[in-house]
Parts: sequence; structure tokens; C-alpha cells
Amino acid sequence: MNYNYIDMENWNLSAWRHKPVAQQPEYPDISALRNMESQLSAAPPLVFVNEIQALSRQLARVAEGKAFLLQGGDCAESFSDFEAQNIQDTCKIILQMAVVLVFAGSCPVIQVGRLAGQFAKPRSSKMETIDGLKLPVYRGDMINDTAFDESARIADPQRMMTAYNQSAVTLNLLRAFTKGGLADLHQVHQWNLEFVKDSPAGEKFHDLAERIGEALAFMEACGVASKDTPSLRETTMYTSHEGLLLNYEEALTRQDLELGDWYDCSAHMIWIGERTRQMDGAHIEFARGIKNPLGVKVGPGMEPDELLRLAEVLNPENEAGRLTIITRMGSDRIADRLPPLIKCISREGLKIVWSVDPMHGNTVQASNGLKTRSFDRILSEVRTFFEIHRAEGTYPGGLHCEMTGQNVTECIGGAQAITEQELMNKYMTRCDPRLNAVQSLELAFLVSEFLKKAHD
Repeated sequence: MNYNYIDMENWNLSAWRHKPVAQQPEYPDISALRNMESQLSAAPPLVFVNEIQALSRQLARVAEGKAFLLQGGDCAESFSDFEAQNIQDTCKIILQMAVVLVFAGSCPVIQVGRLAGQFAKPRSSKMETIDGLKLPVYRGDMINDTAFDESARIADPQRMMTAYNQSAVTLNLLRAFTKGGLADLHQVHQWNLEFVKDSPAGEKFHDLAERIGEALAFMEACGVASKDTPSLRETTMYTSHEGLLLNYEEALTRQDLELGDWYDCSAHMIWIGERTRQMDGAHIEFARGIKNPLGVKVGPGMEPDELLRLAEVLNPENEAGRLTIITRMGSDRIADRLPPLIKCISREGLKIVWSVDPMHGNTVQASNGLKTRSFDRILSEVRTFFEIHRAEGTYPGGLHCEMTGQNVTECIGGAQAITEQELMNKYMTRCDPRLNAVQSLELAFLVSEFLKKAHD
């Protein structure tokens, strides 16, 4: 391939500013914005180059069919919900899902949280009208506030510093949880959240934990002690978010002085959303120049030629682990729209990770006006994703979910049989509906069956 849609030689950190840019807020005080960019540019990185490089190596294993990517977390983090307990609960449910998938697939699971930076969201409209009052839409806590009044909806650059500070604390907590004992397989029973324990998924996890305990006891009897085997007592949880607010992403990008490469140190992995992946746009321009592993959300409107152009621009050296295609087709369209994309990528011999986001394509409006998602449709899209890859002889390498460790009622169905009428009980999301911990664990057990077949 020889696509010349973007000059691959002449890239610099601010080049995106000369491209059409989508989904950006309008800051009324430009001098305050520039001052905040300067402050963040001088701040310590949130993540480190060696960590980013380690994730790239892990994702290369996924591209080769030797590992599985589990990416999950909040649809949009909020300043007001910032609590150590909430972060720990989300960490626990990701650990639970991962161990279920490891046990079934007999392969490593790479854990990447939608955490420590997922504070900005793309929106379908710039403005919102309620009772005749028209105001800028809420774009995430990094940009403005949910309160529907004029001052709250003003884009405030100071919010970027609050997001940075909360992300730093979140990362410290994640490192403490995953390296300081919580992730020890001997503590696997403690991962089961109280409200999850009595659910069918919680009971299945309890049984799985018992089997893991027996296996650990056997290994120790054979002389394999956890103190000598780090992988039994700790894990690594990487972070990711949509690289939406480019002022923030540029300000936290650092150059590796040894090799001269640029790394966005706001997170280990950055993805580009469905609304910002224009070939001549600012987000593609920025992303192509950083060395982080990249994700791209791909909906049913994606054509094979366009996908090839994206792959050529974002991964010109065809490096395994560099690019993850996150499909978000919807349960009713994936069977028709995904196979042509897989065929074109396979035909060109491109090394990518295929992941499925079964959330965004299955969002509907309930009768009470709330956005929701059907667990059955979520599961259907995941099942079809695995079936298509099996038919094409390719590897279904990942699952990407909006989920939380909290006991929310935002998605209908599942073993809890949440109905539309029950959505209001604990509908707490700032933006999109999330799977709760019970539904997330239930999904993990169902996906584990598909993953086991993929490795047969």
C-alpha cells in the first residue's frame, strides 16, 4: 500500500492545530487556556515511557493470538464520584473478569482500564435545550459541569488540572491495589463484591475461586511458592481513555530523549472515537505521531478502503501491538458490516488487534426517556463477533466495555432481569449506561465460553 493522504515525514507536536478539529469545546478565555497548557506541560507525566512500551509488547502478543485484551471502566469519570472505594470496586470487577477469562482461555489477559483520564466525552450536538433555555452541551467534567445553567456549561480550562490531579491519585491507587496485595490470587475471594455474592455470577465466581485455591495449594505443596512467583501475587493494570481534548493530550506528551520518540503520558493507551477519526482531521494528525498503542472505534459506516487508509497512517510500519480496531457495530449490523473489514485487513497482512465494543451500537431510549442498553443485545454482538472471527480464521482479541463496580441499574436484562421501570432505582451515569458489577461478571463468564473455543 502507498497511501499519501497525510505527509508521514513532517510531524510535530502542535501540527494538529492546523487541521480541522472535531468535538472540541469553545473556551471563552484563551489566555487562561494557554496558561493551563503551560502548567500541564511542566507537570510530571502521569504514566511512564517504559510502562507504555510494556503495554505495546503485551498487545503484540494479543495480535499474535497469544493473549486477550480486557478493556473496561467508566463511560465518563466524574469529579464528584472520586473516591478510593469506587476505584477499588472497579479494580476488583476488572480483576474478577480477567481471572474468569484467564481460567477459560488458558492465556494471559491484558487489563486496561478506562480510568485515570476518561473525563471528556464526544456529543452528538453542540447545544442542549431545556424548557426553552439553550446552553452548550455537557462534554465531561474535564470541560464543564452537568448542572444546567449558564455558568456551569462554560468551558473552564482549570478543570484540566483537576482531571490531571485526580488521574494521578487514581494511578497511585491502582498501582497500590495491583502490586500491594489485592491482586494476590490467594485473595481471590475478596474480589467478590458484597452485592455480587448472592447472584448466580457471584456464586459461579465463588466456585472458581475455590478451584483456584486448590490449585495454589497443590503448587505450594510442589514447592512453587507465591513469594517466588510475582505473577501469582500481583498484576499490572494499564490505563486508557479517548484522546478527545487535544489541548490536554498535547500538554502531557513528552519526548524520549534517548530515541527521540514522542509519548502521550496522560495514559498508556489512547483511542480515537467514531466521531473524530476523520482522515484529514486533528485527532488522526496528533495520534499518528505518538508512540503509544492506539485504538480506533469503528462503526457500521466504516468502509474497507477507509479502514486500510487508517491502518496505513496510524501504523505505517505494520507493527504488532500498535493498533487496535475496536468495532462498535450494533447487534443487528455486525454480521453484515464486520466480515468485509476483516477480509481487507487479512488480505493486506496487517497486524492489528481486533476488539469488540458491544455497548455503543446497542444504545436505545427507554419508554421513560432514559438511555439504556439491553444485556441480550450486548451478548449477541459479542457472540457474533467471535463467530465471525472463527469463520474468517482470525483472532477475536479483545472486549471493550463501559462498566462499573457500583450496584447501578442502567442496562436492562441480565440474570438480575432489570426492567425499564427499574432503571430509575440507581441510574447514576454522567453520560452513557454502564453494566453493573453483576452484569459485568455475568458477561465475563459468557465470553469465557467463546474465548475457550477460540483457543481450541
